[in-house]
Amino acid sequence: MKKRPFLLATTLMAGIFVFFLVLALTVASFVGQPTTFAIGDKVGVIEVYGVIADSKNIIEQLHDFRDNDSIKALVLRIDSPGGGVGPSQEIHDEVKAFTALKPVVVSMGSVAASGGYYIAASATEIVANPGTIVGSIGVIMEFANFQELLEKIGLSSVVIKSGKHKDIGSPTREMTAADREILQDLIDDVHSQFVASVADGRHIDKEIVGSIADGRIFSGRKAMEIGLVDKMGNLGVAIRRAAELANISGKPKVVYPPGNKSEFIDLFIEQTLNRLQFALQKQRAVGLQYLWPGFN
Repeated sequence: MKKRPFLLATTLMAGIFVFFLVLALTVASFVGQPTTFAIGDKVGVIEVYGVIADSKNIIEQLHDFRDNDSIKALVLRIDSPGGGVGPSQEIHDEVKAFTALKPVVVSMGSVAASGGYYIAASATEIVANPGTIVGSIGVIMEFANFQELLEKIGLSSVVIKSGKHKDIGSPTREMTAADREILQDLIDDVHSQFVASVADGRHIDKEIVGSIADGRIFSGRKAMEIGLVDKMGNLGVAIRRAAELANISGKPKVVYPPGNKSEFIDLFIEQTLNRLQFALQKQRAVGLQYLWPGFN
């Protein structure tokens, strides 16, 4: 008899929890918004927007969805001109590992170029819009030289270095032929890595990929003709295709990483910061870039 109040309280709390869970799911369905706690088999969506400067957040999201048994497939939504070589390669490798366990469908927005395409290459399938900017398979490294300007205003740079190439790329001296050769060898090596990854991920002969890997860009429709894209369509098409590959029947339930759906003002700020970061990276010439310079 003494346990009855506790049992009633537990039952009441459970009932309240179920009520609010059903209410939340109903409201989310009514307003057309995905939820992070949908019941049943789900398709996860991870978004990659703007310049790829860091891989940590995306990799954490990939791990969370990979280890979640209720998420049967992934859609990677990409709207990016690329970015740093290291972060792009890290995300690419994690996407490749994900595809070994679950289907991954890439949905390309306005642009998926250079590093933006690199991270897509190992997906199970790639969906793009007919007018999406695709490609720019290549590597770029930019340097500014202020030597003449410094001379005009009476400033000079004093450098003490351990070897003749330690200040390679310095903005205060002319680049030597030996410097240029070293950097070109570096670019060629990293470029060959890009070509090999695309050839492997897209199951295209490496020589064919090499013939178009000169930095040129393509429309989504042209990219499909040459094998860089599998299907035309928007995000919804990609989600439905991911569900098909995962054998999910009916309308797929869609989930995003917690806190990943930004309000308009947050998205505006995020995109503004991304573009500012891109401009600063161009000015500072920070390292090797899988980056399409046409992004603005």
